[in-house]
Amino acid sequence: MKTKDHRVPGERNLIAGMLVDAVGTGMYVPFSLVFFQRITGLPLPTIGTVLTVAGLLAMGAMPVGGWAVDRFGARRVRLALYLVRGLGFLAFPLGTTLPVFALVATLTAAGAQAFPATQQALIGELAQGEHRDRLMALARSVNNAGLGAGGLLAAGLVQLGGDHGFLAVAWLNAATFFVAALFALRIRTPRSLRPATARQPAGYRTVLRDRPYAGLTLANFLIALGYSALSVLLPVYAVSQFDLPASVAGPLFAVNTALCAFAGVPVGRLGRRFARRTRVAAVGALVFATAFLGYALLGGMPRQGVMAGLVGLLVLYTIGELVHSPSAGALSVSAAPAEARGRYLATYQLSWALSQTLAPSLFTGLLAVDGRLPWLVLTASSTAGAVMLLALEQRLPAEAVYTTTAEAVPPARCETAEPRRLSRGRAG
Repeated sequence: MKTKDHRVPGERNLIAGMLVDAVGTGMYVPFSLVFFQRITGLPLPTIGTVLTVAGLLAMGAMPVGGWAVDRFGARRVRLALYLVRGLGFLAFPLGTTLPVFALVATLTAAGAQAFPATQQALIGELAQGEHRDRLMALARSVNNAGLGAGGLLAAGLVQLGGDHGFLAVAWLNAATFFVAALFALRIRTPRSLRPATARQPAGYRTVLRDRPYAGLTLANFLIALGYSALSVLLPVYAVSQFDLPASVAGPLFAVNTALCAFAGVPVGRLGRRFARRTRVAAVGALVFATAFLGYALLGGMPRQGVMAGLVGLLVLYTIGELVHSPSAGALSVSAAPAEARGRYLATYQLSWALSQTLAPSLFTGLLAVDGRLPWLVLTASSTAGAVMLLALEQRLPAEAVYTTTAEAVPPARCETAEPRRLSRGRAG
């Protein structure tokens, strides 16, 4: 019998805020370096260096954001980060000198780095059980739809307005953060799901002593390297190995974005039919590995079949992304004790930040040795991540592993399904 997905309290405002945020982000991401060069007038090499340093410094905001979530609640921190990011984009046109641009870039990057853990923590406060998986899948679809719409809107503004179009993009992006903050104001966290931080103080030492969660974070790092393949590795591989035009990246991105936007929810619903998040996430990682192995073998194809191979493997890659992402996200939220969820998720998000930081140098270095080598490394890392997820299944809390209610959890694991008690640690 088919069951209907019921909304959780605050879901409409949560999703509306995500959509508005994604539209704004999509307006500047495709043009980021050119965007900053046109609105600040600084040289491109200077802008690139500042953005890299700002991104590295901003990683320090992630543990601070996790502490703030546990102290003040995810909704309040989400509001603060929206305001920081909105004010940052309002200030970018004023950053015509290097010190001002560096300051604004660092503050804005800090808000962006701290945001994902805050969003996951808010989903954890609003939803339980399979509703977390559903919201994760819906959030990914909405995010991709918003990014695509924002990119098209920005392209139109720049085409019509030239340099003034870039200024309009900055202001509109700032406005989207403020509008998203208004939606966040309307979210009310159910009192029964709010973390009892006052009763169970815990610092980052407690998080680091949780070996199963550390293993979960490491497994995600190994798999997350593959998420950077589409933007960093695939375009360079297509151009350098097959002499395809650089413009080939556009259609490939479009296929991935469209599939994520329109297929994310149905694929997520299919994944929720299987009770164990660890196994669903592992299947997604193994689909990743299969796609990466296919890319490594693509060099042996006739030239006329290369483009079809690139697209076909991209579809397989996207299926892996859609299967892995919601279950892995819900697993990370559900494995974190509610009273320290912010710190746990900030630690988990470091796996994403580190993979995105290391991917460009890792992939280009491996490409210089052999065009197949980065794909083989990704095949191995995704497979290792999948094996780790399966090995952790018996060590993670039952309520994290299983999407179903307690009645559906086998009796042997029901006994361990109560929330974990945290050892007292120093506030971090």
